[in-house]
Amino acid sequence: MKKFLLSAYVFSIALFSHADDWTQYVNPLMGTQSTFELSTGNTYPAIARPWGMNFWTPQTGKMGDGWQYVYTANKIRGFKQTHQPSPWINDYGQFSIMPVVGKPEFNEEKRASWFSHKGEEATPYYYKVYLAEHDVVTEMAPTDRAAIFRFTFPDSKDSYVVIDAFNKGSYIKVIPEENKIIGYTTRNSGGVPENFKNYFIIEFDKPFTYKATVNNGAVQENVAEQTTDHAGAIIGFQTHKGEQVNARVASSFISFEQAALNMKELGNDQLEQVAEKGKEAWNQVLGKIEVEGGNLDQYRTFYSCLYRSLLFPRKFYEFDATGKPVHYSPYNGKVLPGYMFTDTGFWDTFRCLFPLLNLMYPSMNKEMQEGLINTYKESGFFPEWASPGHRGCMIGNNSASVLVDAYMKGVKVEDAQTLYEGLVHGTENVHPHVSSTGRLGHEYYNKLGYVPYDVKINENTARTLEYAYNDWCIYKMAKELKRPKKEIELFAKRAMNYKNVYDKESKLMRGRNEDGQFQSPFSPLKWGDAFTEGNSWHYSWSVFHDPQGLIDLMGGKEMFVTMLDSVFSVPPIFDDSYYGQVIHEIREMTVMNMGNYAHGNQPIQHMIYMYDYAGQPWKAQYWLREVMNRMYTAGPDGYCGDEDNGQTSAWYVFSALGFYPVCPGTDEYILGAPLFKKATLHFENGKNLVITAPDNSDTNRYVDEMRVNGTVYTKNYLKHNELLQGGVIDFKMTDRPNMQRGTQESDLPYSFSKDETMK
Repeated sequence: MKKFLLSAYVFSIALFSHADDWTQYVNPLMGTQSTFELSTGNTYPAIARPWGMNFWTPQTGKMGDGWQYVYTANKIRGFKQTHQPSPWINDYGQFSIMPVVGKPEFNEEKRASWFSHKGEEATPYYYKVYLAEHDVVTEMAPTDRAAIFRFTFPDSKDSYVVIDAFNKGSYIKVIPEENKIIGYTTRNSGGVPENFKNYFIIEFDKPFTYKATVNNGAVQENVAEQTTDHAGAIIGFQTHKGEQVNARVASSFISFEQAALNMKELGNDQLEQVAEKGKEAWNQVLGKIEVEGGNLDQYRTFYSCLYRSLLFPRKFYEFDATGKPVHYSPYNGKVLPGYMFTDTGFWDTFRCLFPLLNLMYPSMNKEMQEGLINTYKESGFFPEWASPGHRGCMIGNNSASVLVDAYMKGVKVEDAQTLYEGLVHGTENVHPHVSSTGRLGHEYYNKLGYVPYDVKINENTARTLEYAYNDWCIYKMAKELKRPKKEIELFAKRAMNYKNVYDKESKLMRGRNEDGQFQSPFSPLKWGDAFTEGNSWHYSWSVFHDPQGLIDLMGGKEMFVTMLDSVFSVPPIFDDSYYGQVIHEIREMTVMNMGNYAHGNQPIQHMIYMYDYAGQPWKAQYWLREVMNRMYTAGPDGYCGDEDNGQTSAWYVFSALGFYPVCPGTDEYILGAPLFKKATLHFENGKNLVITAPDNSDTNRYVDEMRVNGTVYTKNYLKHNELLQGGVIDFKMTDRPNMQRGTQESDLPYSFSKDETMK
């Protein structure tokens, strides 16, 4: 036994012998074993800098396939610059590079090469793979807007590199005297003006002995330039065994000239230096949160999730010759000063991804908030789903949450007046071409207090619930800016509109017709219809700002807890008649053996924390640990549904620390229980918060006692500004619930109807 304990001690020391290299725990392949039918993340290995403008990924899928890298694939078709936020939204501004040997083969099927994950090395900042078909090792390392490639070729007279600018409108030019190729791609999946282009420059360190361009599949030797539907280029050289050919790549959404400026990010660095700087950049952001006292799998899962939380929204701005930020506007097609970010859907990420940025990375989120103001100025609306411009996807007006939560937590834009103006505008308008931007059904909602079930607006009850929460966010902003009392009262009243779709008969939210009658028949197990990618069991908890009001509607805390319990005890049965098929979100619920709890999709992800509002935090502690243990791993099948631009990852990050932002816009984080024995949060203000739970274990998942800076603490929440002061939070963990802690009315978190009154 002594030997075992000694070995365990040595192993734990070894784990943290390189504690300053948090990237060693990151698996960029987490979540890549996904299909259309079943998502285990729907991710791809994003080789990038944190929030970088360009990501790079090995491409296993066909051109235009949203599943651009799938773990189960056998062949790589190219190495692709990508901006894809998800397979459902798909890509834009993409092109690829691929080394080949033997024939100057452009066709993506014929040039593809077998590979093995055993011959693959993937980190956040560097990727390497052996291409068996061509006997070539490919390496790549990116900056924000540029990258360097290194190809190690065999002994061959026929070594080539293929540049594929993709179809749907592209341009290519070979400039052999400069060992250079320039081009642009216009391929996109929507959300761009007509003048959209991604301009790229590729510079090689070896003269070309072969050059050709490609016009819609036809290889034309010694033709330097092509403007066509599907352009490409092939350049070649004679190589000896082990010879390394380097390619320096940069791109711009503005111009070739700007792409040349972006190339300067590489400086004189070689691949090793670029990779090392990428490693440093990642460790700088990953190291803001240090966790200790877990096992290796937990470290890998935690830091892989943190990596995913720091990819989106991505930078969509560049720096001009004077060093000032400029951006191509995906909203009006102009080149304008200032910040711009894109590739995120607020329906997902308002819940905890943006609160994580507000807590740990506020200076970066300040840039993002300024970018949102620019979006409003350039398009007349704040975005709800951007990639790169407004996209028709999901529901809600959750830009209100993202903007207000940041402002209330001190991440303040300078132009608060325009912020508020944009918030109000979004409550009274819908985008003329993209119905998910603004508020679809606002006319009904503002008049009746809900979006009716029978007026041909889909997912109406879900919209009502989200609009009510969004109105509460605007109410908070109106108060903060000392707007007229009449305005404040209006949004306070609308914040209670969730009550209008509560059905006391079922004790659940239910579609309601324009005449005031509830829809009939009604099945709480029916996915879609009145709800969004979920059923009434999932969406009924979407009263983030007023859980006590929901408790009152359900008949008190005891019944509320019974309803919460029912989510886990109801079998994973469902009604898919609205969709006409079993959508992947449904399948992801059924396979997890956790009743009707559907963690793989966002509407229910906060639900477990609702036990805290009813004075039974031990149930939250139990189920949170179950979800972390059973639904997340660091492997290719690591998620239990779509990762969704950092939201599902940020849920794990927060929950592993022991608290979660149920209601962005408040200053509260609702308590769960920490996963690790120790966590240290390094805030931007220079303060550190240490969270300790020395008795934490798989069985000791319950909080017996909690102390904040030495003082016994019984509340079921922590406050934002108090966390930022730093200090020590001590958890005494045990294997059985403490049913006396966190039960008093004074221990319960914020609820609008309880804690605020309009006078």
